[in-house]
Amino acid sequence: MNGKPLHEAFNRTAYPITGHGKRNIGVLKDALNAYDGDLDSDIYGEGSIIEGFQGKMAGILGKDKAVFFPSGTMAQQIALRIWCDRKGVKRVAYHPLCHLEIHEQRGLHELHGIEPVLLGGKDRLISLGDVQELYGKVACLLLELPQREIGGQLPDFGELEAISACCRERGIALHLDGARLFEVLPYYQKSAAEVCALFDSVYISFYKGIGGIAGAILAGDAGLAEESKIWKRRHGGDLISLYPYILSADYYFEERLPNMGRYYEEAVELAGLFNKCQQISTLPAEPVSNMFHVHAALSKERLEPLLIELYEETGVGLTHYLRETGETSCYFEISVGDRYALIPKEELHRAFAILDEKLAAVL
Repeated sequence: MNGKPLHEAFNRTAYPITGHGKRNIGVLKDALNAYDGDLDSDIYGEGSIIEGFQGKMAGILGKDKAVFFPSGTMAQQIALRIWCDRKGVKRVAYHPLCHLEIHEQRGLHELHGIEPVLLGGKDRLISLGDVQELYGKVACLLLELPQREIGGQLPDFGELEAISACCRERGIALHLDGARLFEVLPYYQKSAAEVCALFDSVYISFYKGIGGIAGAILAGDAGLAEESKIWKRRHGGDLISLYPYILSADYYFEERLPNMGRYYEEAVELAGLFNKCQQISTLPAEPVSNMFHVHAALSKERLEPLLIELYEETGVGLTHYLRETGETSCYFEISVGDRYALIPKEELHRAFAILDEKLAAVL
């Protein structure tokens, strides 16, 4: 199967369990309707819209300055380039499944000549021991919180503090890939500023858990912010106006930040339902944010028609895709958002009871 039947069946369900809703034009319209149509746009990185939002986010993250970027890919490559220039070393360390390594077509190396050092194993988090044993000079260590490609796992906060102290002792800059930073705060029971205090620079996204159109913030010291503006212009990211991204980011940030605790609690509840089903397990076993991975001890070819039947019988949609992990296993990712709370509990529990029955029948 090419995956389209599952995707189409998922789109027909009355109760999809993931995300905030469809990414359609209404997402932007709803955000823009909240603002005065006479509000002046930003122009090439200047104006009250962009400067006010940058100042607001710098305060929330506890950093001197913040700069708005059209994409996180651009923001992070620029942050690492600045740290390499400052340290005089063209090497940075990060996890083998870091976004820069597996999703950016070697952009860091091709555009900036920076050599990545892959730290730790693919199936686990970077540990303090990995950092202590890091060989040779590196300008910067990037940590992703949570580590998406291994189910959204997180280090203990004490481990994070120890890694931060180790980097500072060794003169290594510590950069946070905080694409989902706000989603992990309920687990850590910390503010964004408390987490970011352990890092020298921070990137956050506005289209993942926040649910905006696109856009990112890079925050750090005042010098890093000013240097990043120059690199943003070089990368072609200094568009004449970015206000559709900025306004949607601000609108959905204010709307969804108060819900992050609920999304996290619902993710724990949902993972519990999955783990009661035969041949199903979640990673982590108990989520530490609003996202986790669902692993099935069943091939994609066998699970897909089973899920399509489930969707048609119950109207509850679990996922629109499956990814193979072996000949007899596959997985998918769950991110809990606004949709989950709209599902009647009796319908949800019925769907999982039927799922368990179907899985038992194929043993």
